[in-house]
Amino acid sequence: MKKNPFILKGNIIYSVDKATLVSIPHGYLVCEDGCCTGAFEQLPEKFSSIPVTDYGEQLIIPGLVDLHLHAPQFTFAGMGMDMELLPWLERYAFREESKYADLEYAEKRYNYFAKAISASATTRASIFSTLHVPATQLLMRIMDKTGMKTLIGKVNMDRNSPDTLRETTAQSYADTEKWVLECSDQYENVKPILTPRFIPSCTNELMEDLGILQKKYKLPVQSHLSENHAEIAWVKELHPESSCYGDAYDRYGLFGGECPTIMAHCVHPSEIETDLMQKRGVYIAHCPQSNMNISSGAAPVRTYLDRGMHVGLGTDVAGGFSISIFRAMSDAVQASKLRWVLKDQSLKSLTIPEVFYMGTKGGGSFFGKVGSFEPGYEFDAVVLNDDNFGSVEDLTLEQRLERLIYLSDDRNVKEKYIAGKKVIHNA
Repeated sequence: MKKNPFILKGNIIYSVDKATLVSIPHGYLVCEDGCCTGAFEQLPEKFSSIPVTDYGEQLIIPGLVDLHLHAPQFTFAGMGMDMELLPWLERYAFREESKYADLEYAEKRYNYFAKAISASATTRASIFSTLHVPATQLLMRIMDKTGMKTLIGKVNMDRNSPDTLRETTAQSYADTEKWVLECSDQYENVKPILTPRFIPSCTNELMEDLGILQKKYKLPVQSHLSENHAEIAWVKELHPESSCYGDAYDRYGLFGGECPTIMAHCVHPSEIETDLMQKRGVYIAHCPQSNMNISSGAAPVRTYLDRGMHVGLGTDVAGGFSISIFRAMSDAVQASKLRWVLKDQSLKSLTIPEVFYMGTKGGGSFFGKVGSFEPGYEFDAVVLNDDNFGSVEDLTLEQRLERLIYLSDDRNVKEKYIAGKKVIHNA
């Protein structure tokens, strides 16, 4: 007997691949054992005894996935948007993150962050904390209660940062291993992810230590890659022996392969680096809003998709000012158009099906079978009400989805289900 079966009825739309949207008007979505059994135009007789929740004309989509954001930066989102990356880190990010040594300060800000992301259409996320273990554990406890499935990382930094935000190499290794052991099986919804901030903030010795921890505990990794020209030049100066920025991670086993890896941005890769990302199966967290805000550029996402590489979306709060993955979808389309017009007309701009795929199944696959309503996928679903946009009588489901991508906010999110459990309801 399957556990806790239920059925949602509504206007269902989901991706099966980067080019294909499936839409089922007034369809049925069956959940059993926390997974999707299937989406149907007509309910099969064998499911007739399972309770049905009818959402009428509302849309039902897979939960959205955020592959990259910084929880401690949420408090200053929307500030410093006229700066470039490295000065912005010094003036805003590092100063704010230093304050998370104070648990009272951290608790107030992390609760604010958790409330905001819980109200959004996001159901899964990979999140940076700070280097402070107590504050990271606090964030994990807070996020676990939201019901969202998240990966949270204690940041590692032992060079090129303020005194208030720097560890010794030995301390970073010891604190990280202790944190991993304490939190690995402590939470229902939250898991640890190794988080070297980026190559300039981590010595070779620390990267080697993190590679040891990754192999020992089979942990995923998240970091930044080729975001900004000044950053890339700095990495080349620090690591002249490396063939590219990605190689500086790869030397320590922290760049895909047997190590599940998310690299945020990937705006200016060399051909060598793109080949290495593809070979290692690295997940690219495309953060279009942040890339524009802090003058990094427009990533060659068309290249990544055409080569069959793993690409998801990230809000990158607070380089990005919005925590909405819908906003990341619309920004991804716009950034790709600018790239096409201004830089490379050989790369076509992105389409709505492609960015929706990236924000659901594309990024969701880092978490397993997540981000679609195909049979066997974990049942993450968001119910959306678009009544406030006016009449929908003459619109297809695809058109309604596009309008939600561009116009929606948290008020349009009416229900969220994560791994088969209802976790939010906005009246």
